[in-house]
Amino acid sequence: MSAPRVSGGTVAIVLNWNGAEHTLRCVAALERSRPRAPAIVVVDNASHDDSVMRLRAALPNVQIHVARTNLGYGGGINLGIAHALERGADRVLILNNDVELDPDCLAELEAALDRDEHVGVAGPMVLLPGAPQRIWAAGGELTHRQNVSRLRGHGRVWNGCFREDSAVDYVPGAALLVRRAVFERAGVFDESFFCYMEDVEFGQRAARAGFENRYVASAVAVHDASASTGGGYTAARKYMNAVNSVHFLRRHGSWRGWFGWFVFDVLAWPLAFAVAVARGRGNAAWAKLVGLKDGWLGRAVTPKRVSRFMKPGARRA
Repeated sequence: MSAPRVSGGTVAIVLNWNGAEHTLRCVAALERSRPRAPAIVVVDNASHDDSVMRLRAALPNVQIHVARTNLGYGGGINLGIAHALERGADRVLILNNDVELDPDCLAELEAALDRDEHVGVAGPMVLLPGAPQRIWAAGGELTHRQNVSRLRGHGRVWNGCFREDSAVDYVPGAALLVRRAVFERAGVFDESFFCYMEDVEFGQRAARAGFENRYVASAVAVHDASASTGGGYTAARKYMNAVNSVHFLRRHGSWRGWFGWFVFDVLAWPLAFAVAVARGRGNAAWAKLVGLKDGWLGRAVTPKRVSRFMKPGARRA
């Protein structure tokens, strides 16, 4: 299918890896956007199931690009960004395939960029599925403590908190709208991270290029975080976060950041391991230690290294 020019509109990028069912729901939610749906590009990150066949059959009017190998989150998204910019988009919406936007979400994000030319990246209130409604993230912030960064409000019941728009250190990569000028001045995602922390690093480069990262309270999305590496405290996620936290600090770390990493991630690891074992999560804590070591030795996250810690059926790596 040929790709029509967008001429100044928004192109949405949805990244798929062995998750056609989630991708179809994500695209269906995008198509319900008001007042109009964006152009949509699906990037398949070398799925080894029947995803491509299913997506092409169900989405005949959606562009689907298939990567030859698993490029990781950053690489897959960058492939989509390149296609979006080639089509003339002046805004790119980046989505995990397990995210579903409310019908007015995209319009609220677009309005945030239109109101202030200094806002380069905008993200919604992202909720977890189910009741009561709990927050997955209301933007992200650097902590100079364990894991270097954290999702604002993660796990809290959504009961009136985070009702105001605010500047944040970064917008989590599950759902963000990016102004074209950000890519032109700050670049795209750093593919060396492969998976996790690339959104934190991208937010820092956007800020250094003079753009604000903004949380938009009136924009709402739902993220089925357990559909990827299982969300939360899993071995694969802890390994990748540990490696890439060190990778991030090498790029953007201050003495305060390195001190916090050493105290809260390295020195406190034995206590964290004891607590994790008591909760039946010792493998995840061990994976974090391996990740801290690999990060310190300059080793990158690769599918082969991550595969040691992936649960059967997990889809993102």
